Amino acid sequence: MREFGTQGPVNSKDHYVVSRSEELADYINRVKHGRYIVLFAPRQSGKTTFFQEVLKTLADDANVYFSIQLNFEMYKNYTPGAFYADLLEDIREEIEEGLASRNLIPSPELLQFLEHTQMTSHAAMRRFFRQLPRMLMDELSTRVPPRLALLIDEFDGIPQTAVSDFLHTLRRIYLTGRDTRSPYSVGIVGVKNITQLNYDSSISPFNIQDEFTLPNFTAAQVRELLSQYTDEVGQTFAPEVIDLLHKQTAGQPFLVNRCAQILTAELDIPKTDTIQMHHFSQAYTELIEERNTNIEHLITNIRRNPRFEKMLMRIAFYGSSINFTLHDEIVSELATYGIIARGEDGMCQILNPIYLHCIIQAFRPLINGLEDQYFPEEGPIDFTGYITSTGQIQMHTLINNFNDFIARAGFRILQVPDTPKEFVGQYLLFAYLDEFVKIVHATMRLEVPTGRGRADIIISHNRQQYIIETKVWRNERHYQVGKHQLAAYLKSEGATEGYYIVFDHRENPKPQLETDTLDGLTIRSYVIAVVQKRPSEVRSESQFS
Repeated sequence: MREFGTQGPVNSKDHYVVSRSEELADYINRVKHGRYIVLFAPRQSGKTTFFQEVLKTLADDANVYFSIQLNFEMYKNYTPGAFYADLLEDIREEIEEGLASRNLIPSPELLQFLEHTQMTSHAAMRRFFRQLPRMLMDELSTRVPPRLALLIDEFDGIPQTAVSDFLHTLRRIYLTGRDTRSPYSVGIVGVKNITQLNYDSSISPFNIQDEFTLPNFTAAQVRELLSQYTDEVGQTFAPEVIDLLHKQTAGQPFLVNRCAQILTAELDIPKTDTIQMHHFSQAYTELIEERNTNIEHLITNIRRNPRFEKMLMRIAFYGSSINFTLHDEIVSELATYGIIARGEDGMCQILNPIYLHCIIQAFRPLINGLEDQYFPEEGPIDFTGYITSTGQIQMHTLINNFNDFIARAGFRILQVPDTPKEFVGQYLLFAYLDEFVKIVHATMRLEVPTGRGRADIIISHNRQQYIIETKVWRNERHYQVGKHQLAAYLKSEGATEGYYIVFDHRENPKPQLETDTLDGLTIRSYVIAVVQKRPSEVRSESQFS
């Protein structure tokens, strides 16, 4: 039986695989037109799997194309001379394997050509590729030389001292004209964009590139993937589970497959049972709490630069928009790592809710030093006190207590370690709710903002949903607009009550508690004052006033 693959490239024999027929046809068409194609996308986004399909498709036209697949991953610390010498050895192996796949044995002439060729520089590489098609024509018994299709994976690994000359050489080959070009087509695959590689930027060595985008899975492709499992095993997914799986992962290939893997192989759900929303909640919790390579890469990358935290938190929580432009260094790096993407409005958006959840977990302090202030003396002794005898969450009381907790903590919220004060309210709310859901065995998930400045929190418990929206105070008009945004979201989710938390960072904040009824829906609003100054600072200012 096949399985959902999360360990490296997948194949249709062992794994359930999304057929990217449109993308594949697009890429092959570019190869046929002799394009030099670049694809730079985050790790574990399906690049290697896709290009294995490209090679299989080109193999079906073996009399026209001869494919050579290379990988530069191990070359990073090579000198240019060592790089080109090993590159030649890799090409030799690929030629021999390519002939073997056609049941051909290299002729003595070809072996002699490969044995006596020395590749010590970019110039020698150009001469080698110019001669190679003529040598292969005799091997393949074709009337015309085959078209070389070169595919380079992990291009980021090319030595920095070699990258400029290498790209200049490819550019010169491309400009010789399609009829005599060798390689005929080149595919460059990596994580970093060519513009992020450290070559001499005084001249673009590769301005002939044809950029190719491999998108995340669409909702239809996720349904197709899961239906393969259903067809083989018989177990079905509730339609709302499929929709939510796509929504929470945004179709990111690793996350889709990992979530499906947990649901079908690790939760011990009887195969006769339909996979339901409460099963998804279990899988979601396991996914965000486990250590896997995708999440580990995410955390490692966002900690590379202290400026990433401010950028990501502003995208998640603030009403101010950030234009998505790859000309900005921070935006470009976060996009390269697959953390942010261009939203429908052209602004920056965190790629998917699972990443947003993990980003907040990574930035917030594990212990904020205020946990002993969570409960008042006359209130519950722990979070279980906010669960009714019928298993419902007293959400209004829970959030009222958070509001009071911020007031009780006072200026000490400014002393939370390693936390910018402009985000301390959101971090404390997240920590408070995170502690709550763990104690009462609930699930908390986030929604990527669909309107700028929103961060929606959905808590699931006892098969009920509770929806919270957070914002930062901008002005009265935005505050009122936020209520209507939440009402629209509640309606789309089939909920009747929502909780609207706005953090007021002004010097003279105005706390508010309101309950509104909009279109028959109940909106409970909390404007929470975030202390800006310690008492000593206030006294010092008063002495000079």
